[in-house]
Amino acid sequence: MARLEQYQARLHIVSGFFSRCFTYNSTQPSALNPLGNPPYPGYTSSNGPNWVDYLTVKYNASLLQTYNLAYGGATVASDLVAPYLPTVLSVKQQVQTEFLPGYTGSSSEASWTGADSVFAIWIGINDVGNSYGSGASASDALNAEIFSVYSGLVDQLYDAGARNFMFIYVPPVDRSPLTVGQGASSTTVEKADIASWNARVASQAAALKSNHTADANVWTYDANKLFTDVLNNPATYPQTAGIKNTTAYCDAYMNGTDEDDTLIASCGIPVNQYFWLNSLHPTYPIHDVVAQQVAQGLAAGPNVC
Repeated sequence: MARLEQYQARLHIVSGFFSRCFTYNSTQPSALNPLGNPPYPGYTSSNGPNWVDYLTVKYNASLLQTYNLAYGGATVASDLVAPYLPTVLSVKQQVQTEFLPGYTGSSSEASWTGADSVFAIWIGINDVGNSYGSGASASDALNAEIFSVYSGLVDQLYDAGARNFMFIYVPPVDRSPLTVGQGASSTTVEKADIASWNARVASQAAALKSNHTADANVWTYDANKLFTDVLNNPATYPQTAGIKNTTAYCDAYMNGTDEDDTLIASCGIPVNQYFWLNSLHPTYPIHDVVAQQVAQGLAAGPNVC
């Protein structure tokens, strides 16, 4: 049995690419309820299942129990980059105030080992999105501070017994309606900051493996490439082949719809034929591909050596 322990938040993006609104001290994952709480698919930003849901129930090779501690809109550390609401827990808080007290020691809510658990971290969308406007020089200095905290949190997970780590790159949210609507200068600056962030993720992953060669397994997953491929050509993958609009969103859909394929006449096409549900968050088809590729990557073995 494997478990996916997910910390990110932030998604990131203002959050919520990946949160399900899981409560760590409520109903826990089990064989009959592998996502714990809330009921599948949870409260997501994708107008349907998100990548965590798909990975747990569609692309799992065996029973996968998922503890999704993500908070939509989270950043690595709130004192360095503030989230959009003060109630959003940062990755630092997720690790130190939820995971460590809730899932380690004699009072752990779950029985897990380093061998049967994967710790997947997808963070940075909000860190970049909430700070890139300060310019490249300020962003470089800030990112150095952020990654000092980030690597320290990874070390805390390792010290708690984590041995399998997956780090996911920030996608090209510089192509989101939110950033594009702010003009070419904004898209250029955010794109550069995303590239810098992802390079730091790669370096951090390599350092983790170098520091723990004997017992740490480390993966990276390039969500930036996937999103770019689909934004350029939705037909690249069967799950996204039905997408007709990759640049805009419809106001009538932006807060979600009752059905995942709802058609409102004023929008022209069903909600799931838009890549973007709103100004920042994609609809569920891309999440399906993310989950498929993450599962394939895990099955193939670590790609950071």
